[in-house]
Formats: sequence, structure tokens, C-alpha cells
Amino acid sequence: MSRRKVWEAARPYVMIGPAMIGIFLFVIYPVLYLVKLSFYKYNLLNKDKSKFVGLGNFKEIFSRDDFYHSLLTTVAYTVGVVFFTLALSLLIAVWLKNKTRFNAIIQAGIFTPHIISIVSVSLVWMWIMEPNHGILNFIFHAVGLPSLPWLQSSSTSLLSVIIVSVWQNIGYYTLIIVAALHGVNPQIYEAAEIDSANKVQMFFRITLPLISPQLFFILIIMTIGSFKVFDTVKIMTGGGPNGSTTTLVYYIYEFRTNSIGYASATGVVLMAIIAVLTFIYFRVLAKRVHYQ
Repeated sequence: MSRRKVWEAARPYVMIGPAMIGIFLFVIYPVLYLVKLSFYKYNLLNKDKSKFVGLGNFKEIFSRDDFYHSLLTTVAYTVGVVFFTLALSLLIAVWLKNKTRFNAIIQAGIFTPHIISIVSVSLVWMWIMEPNHGILNFIFHAVGLPSLPWLQSSSTSLLSVIIVSVWQNIGYYTLIIVAALHGVNPQIYEAAEIDSANKVQMFFRITLPLISPQLFFILIIMTIGSFKVFDTVKIMTGGGPNGSTTTLVYYIYEFRTNSIGYASATGVVLMAIIAVLTFIYFRVLAKRVHYQ
């Protein structure tokens, strides 16, 4: 009986043990090592030449204009992606909330870009946005609009990357919102109709509050993901032209070989920024989330 009691007490820890080991090896340890490297002027070729510089890397970060430029670029990218993805996903979800065969086909179609490799998506959009023979400029010319340089100009390159990111992710978040809409009790709408509420009033006073937990989740996930964007920028623009699409993660990537300590310190700053934003979201918006 004593062995059985010991096993019953230890079983939960044994069951979660493999997962916790994986989290420690692949999450906690790399983060702690990143923090350690941020305090060193690290020599990648010869560790013996590495020296402790304390907060020197952090002081250098906040004294460089290119860091602030990449931070502003990341903020602009995040605001654009989060706003347009959330707004369009919500509109499309309201359109597709009825359970019909046609809507099921549309949902499968708009979800497809999310499961396609970002490399393939970026390459296809680079061809679509080609200034001389791309489909977008062909359509613009057909309707009488001027052609745009898209990825070749610093004035439109960031917008181009935002368009690609929104296009790839919109289907995934649409399905989340559709599932949330299906969870709303239809009797609430029937009661609102009896009280002579119109569709606009029902949308803002019933639908939005009741799906606010899902919208809050999407907002958090999208913000974190947008601040960590790298692959789309790397493939489509390489941070250019003229650094117009150099986000924080790509900025860190540029220092991966010649200044590991500085890159690590920038990574720590990025983690801090994401943590602060998440905290602000929970402090400001969590009270507006309504749970049924």
C-alpha cells in the first residue's frame, strides 16, 4: 500500500516530466544563456577573448539610431498586421458564420495560405509584385491606376510585407472567430429581436462582447508574432530597401556573427518589450473581456 501511495503521489510529476525536460532544454536554458551572453563582448571564434562588459551592450543599443529605426519599423508592421488581420477576419467570419456547404468550401480555401510554407508564399508574392510584369501592376494599369514599385521602393516595401502577412494569416484567425460565433447562444439574438434591436446594435452589444475572449487571444498572439517577424522580411526584402523593412529580429540577425553579445542584448530587449506589451494588454483590455 505504501508503494501504491508513493506512485499515486509521484505519477503526475512522472507524466509531465518529459514535457518539463523539453521546456527546460529548449526554452528556459536558451533564454538564460541568451541573458548571459548579453553581458559579454563575445568572440565567436575564440571564447578566451570574450570579456564581460556588464551593461555595455545595453547602453550601446539605446545610443544607436538604427535600433530605434528598426523598433519603429517593427511597431508600424505590428500595428498594420494586427489591425487589418483582425478587422478583415472579423468581417469575413460574420459573412461565413452560417453552416452551409458553400461557406465550408470558402473557409477551407482561405485557410489554405496558412498551411503553405512562408517561403513559397513569399516567392509567389514577389512575382505578383514584380514592378514590370507582376499581376498587381497589370490590374492597376487595367483600371487606370498608376503602377507601384512595391518591394523596390522604401515608401511601399513595408506595406507590401504587411499585405503578404495579412493574406497568409487571415484564414486561420477567421476560423477561430467563426468557431466563437457558433458558440454564441442564438436565444440571445432572438431576445434582442423581440426588443427591436437592429443588426448593428446586436453586433456591437451582443456579438463583440460574447466573442471578446477569442478576440483578446488573437490580439495577444498576433502582437507577439508580429514583433518576431523575420522570414517574410528575409526572403522578400532582406531588410531593404534602405532599411525600410528592417525589423527588430532581422536587426538582431544582422549582428549574428560579428557581435554576438550585442545581438543577444537586443534579443533581451525584444523579450522585455513583448512582456511589457502583454502586461499592458492584460491590465487595460482584460477588464473588457466578457466570459459567458
